[in-house]
Amino acid sequence: MLTKFETKSNRVKGLSFHSKRPWILASLHSGVIQLWDYRMGTLIDRFDEHDGPVRGVHFHKSQPLFVSGGDDYKIKVWNYKTHRCLFTLLGHLDYIRTVQFHNEYPWIVSSSDDQTIRIWNWQSRTCISVLTGHNHYVMCASFHPKDDLVVSASLDQTVRVWDIGALRNKTVSPADDVLRLSQMNTDLFGGGDAVVKYVLEGHDRGVNWASFHPNLPLIVSGADDRQVKLWRMNDTKAWEVDTLRGHMNNVSCVMFHAKQDIIVSNSEDKSIRVWDVTKRTGIQTFRREHDRFWILSAHPEMNLLA
Repeated sequence: MLTKFETKSNRVKGLSFHSKRPWILASLHSGVIQLWDYRMGTLIDRFDEHDGPVRGVHFHKSQPLFVSGGDDYKIKVWNYKTHRCLFTLLGHLDYIRTVQFHNEYPWIVSSSDDQTIRIWNWQSRTCISVLTGHNHYVMCASFHPKDDLVVSASLDQTVRVWDIGALRNKTVSPADDVLRLSQMNTDLFGGGDAVVKYVLEGHDRGVNWASFHPNLPLIVSGADDRQVKLWRMNDTKAWEVDTLRGHMNNVSCVMFHAKQDIIVSNSEDKSIRVWDVTKRTGIQTFRREHDRFWILSAHPEMNLLA
């Protein structure tokens, strides 16, 4: 462990590393978003505009922006240089669990307790797609690093993979918006855009997290059944490869390491576990007697985890 920061709010719900600077964003149950310098261990800034807990936060890869999503049903896009909230995206009807910028397109994906995933164009400030199909809270959703896919996890006990290839043609300029509004309403719900590609069933309880492998066709998921599952997919199907057992309580977050062949998971059992992807066995367990773990974040380039 390099360093530990104490925040008064007790519960950190979202984390995001900056790609270039030694910064980490932490969104808190208190509604505040904190910006830390993790090398110095100092608090640089705080952003306080959400009403209620902020569960999701994410830095943009190249622009001086970050996005946040809260229990106030609002998604906010911020410029951290000017310290301003640029705009608020409205549309979700319940708590927002996660938010993420796309690597390449001007998109944000969000997941919510309203059982939907939304994809937004932050340049035109519009919702370009609503992904419906889950029938319980959607705990997380994220873009694939290279392909036109989104993965989501829900308390309905499933992981879903969505094909968003058709959305690329929908990245419209604000000028076209008025013409498209009527068409948009038909498009939004079940229009020719994002479609579910796979439904992964196998967990016996709600699934809290799912994430793609950075370059292999693999998905890892973690659930309230205390299991971490590994899935593989090809062009036509997806299937369960293995189950990693060891956590003694709900698995809250799980991800592949970007540079090494490992999976990292954390749990309400007060532990963080490291697993070997190839052998599918536990390598290491970090325990903190007084900490329950909720969220993990990996640095986009460096070998760092928070």
